[in-house]
Amino acid sequence: MTATAQKSMADTALEFGLKREEYELVLKRLGREPNLVELGVFSVMWSEHCSYKSSRKHLGKFPTTGPKVICGPGENAGVVDIGDGQAVIFKMESHNHPSYIEPYQGAATGVGGIMRDVFTMGARPIALLNALRFGDPEHPKTKRLVQGVVAGIGGYGNCVGVPTVAGETNFHPGYNGNILVNAMCVGLADADKIFYSAAPAAGLPVVYFGSKTGRDGIHGATMSSAEFTEDSEEKRPTVQVGDPFAEKLLIEATLELMASGAVAAIQDMGAAGLTSSSVEMAGKGGVGIELNMDAVPQREEGMSAYEMMLSESQERMLAVLKPGREADGYAIFEKWGLDAAVIGVTTDTGRMILRHHGEVVCDLPLAPLFDDAPLYDRPWVQPAIGEHIDPATVPAPTNWEDAVLKIMSCPDVASKRWLWEQYDRHVMADTVEDSATGADSGVVRVHGTDKGLAVTSDCTPRYVQADPFEGGKQAVAEAWRNLTAVGADPIAITDNLNFGNPERPEIMGQIVRAIEGMAEACRELEFPVVSGNVSLYNETNGVAIPPTPTVGAVGLLANYDLAAGFAALGDGDSLIVIGQNHGHLGASLYLREILGREEGSPPPVDLALERRTGDFVRGLIQEGAITCVHDLSDGGLAVGAAEMALASDVGVTLKATSAAHAHPFLFGEDQARYLVATPDPQDILARAEAAGLHASIVGKAGGYDFASEGLFSIPLPKLRDTHEGWMPRYMGA
Repeated sequence: MTATAQKSMADTALEFGLKREEYELVLKRLGREPNLVELGVFSVMWSEHCSYKSSRKHLGKFPTTGPKVICGPGENAGVVDIGDGQAVIFKMESHNHPSYIEPYQGAATGVGGIMRDVFTMGARPIALLNALRFGDPEHPKTKRLVQGVVAGIGGYGNCVGVPTVAGETNFHPGYNGNILVNAMCVGLADADKIFYSAAPAAGLPVVYFGSKTGRDGIHGATMSSAEFTEDSEEKRPTVQVGDPFAEKLLIEATLELMASGAVAAIQDMGAAGLTSSSVEMAGKGGVGIELNMDAVPQREEGMSAYEMMLSESQERMLAVLKPGREADGYAIFEKWGLDAAVIGVTTDTGRMILRHHGEVVCDLPLAPLFDDAPLYDRPWVQPAIGEHIDPATVPAPTNWEDAVLKIMSCPDVASKRWLWEQYDRHVMADTVEDSATGADSGVVRVHGTDKGLAVTSDCTPRYVQADPFEGGKQAVAEAWRNLTAVGADPIAITDNLNFGNPERPEIMGQIVRAIEGMAEACRELEFPVVSGNVSLYNETNGVAIPPTPTVGAVGLLANYDLAAGFAALGDGDSLIVIGQNHGHLGASLYLREILGREEGSPPPVDLALERRTGDFVRGLIQEGAITCVHDLSDGGLAVGAAEMALASDVGVTLKATSAAHAHPFLFGEDQARYLVATPDPQDILARAEAAGLHASIVGKAGGYDFASEGLFSIPLPKLRDTHEGWMPRYMGA
């Protein structure tokens, strides 16, 4: 090859996202210059999105095993034993860059992709969640992005017929140039019928089934591994197009194929499409793979091998079948109306060989693609930590009623009913609780049993920004609290680590410290990480998003009839806070929304206290001693009590305290706290004292106002209009 051609291929490598030194490593691994197909394969497999080359060193700090863990990170999703021969399979994944460029299809295909990760392991999807972060509501792009993302999530999930039962939605100027769309799916399977992706032997047929391959999504994984610039919206061709009805057929065909006993290994085609699925199946199995590209079902004419290998067309699967079972597979695919073809065979060569039009167009060793991508120990610096703010130095509001209404109507706290009403939350008829009806977690029945699964997603980015270590701990602790608050035993988490450019030491410092904080919380709470996703380069023109390590968590209820919520407040009930209130106002909503200050250290997280308090509250719920429970987080006691009053349609009067000290009491965001309501407060107070926990009566239910003695009294209809009205008014609904 001439020097001119070599220079051209090196420049192409840069366009494909490979750095000069990485391209030199490709040359070293191959001992020659790659052709265009081979370079494309290397570029996607060595992308940040597929290889985790900047984060893998630190991901090893997470605890990933436990008595209930069947399969931890490394497969398509995590698998956890829930007893009675059943397993729950779940994962969270990002579709941030595609959703910013093309919000409807980006969000829709994020939902489709995360479902495939779950049913490719043998589970029927039973619940969806999402964690959404948008920019400043006043930013000119925000409203369009909200409309498109919400419509995409609802359009895909509703059509497939899987309920969306939980999630969170935040707004902050830090996401103006790079929104976050994190999707989570939970599925149910028989514990002895889990399917894995490793091809078990050579000489087995490789079968493609699902939708045909088109030119959409080419280099999507590469695009998701780069920061945005001014021309990023020109990348629309790298965003896939989804078909939820095809996904529904694919789910049924996949589960039937598995039940037939024909499957030896299976993998969905997600990021990097046919490339990643074939490389991972062969690489994990220690075998080779040969593919005939002429046999790949194609929906467009004249597709090259490069285009077919890098396409991220949706609703596609790759399976290795047991010998002689091709006819059984074809019968199932024909029944469900899916395209299917035997496109290759596993080999004993340890190589990937692709043939197109009778010629070998790719001949690569699998090892450098599968487990020998560059791994970086990127330099990092300790992040700047917000200074502690003495609550005594924080001014009280000049108008208490205005302060309460402003916080209750701020974009982070305001009701998301407008959004939730676009999601089918009750399809499949097993939803017990959802985020729209007054519970801290979604709860779905395990069909045909008394068991329930509780699911939640959590992160407080302003805490992580102020102190990544404490913020990382808090994200895990709040997920643990939200499961506990419905009465579930927390069992495991998945995560979605969203950060900026890891090549900047200050960003890498956020990543490292957040992971370390999360890992410490997972260890102390015995809450292992069983799956996850890393999304880096979330920034535009050098401006990074707030660090957002989202936690998706699953818990188990032995009896879903005992699930608690915060919509069960009764007239005359006493409200009790279980946990200590120190009035922490650093990095709080009060500081940001009322005083316009985003500063201070976040509330410290005492993990031992979290565990003792949570175990105590969960015990009360499981005994049936309390049914009305809300964890305290954003906005503190005032927001928690107001949400309880609105969900129950019963007034609440909080106890009197001096005006000078009331704002730390009402708006402090101390952790390890739960607000419970009961007609028998003395019993709960005595139990808490016996358990060595702080508990105090903070108010009384009754009437039709939300009030604090001597400070404010707001009629519930006015509070409801303010709280529930912001989003529909903003969206023009």
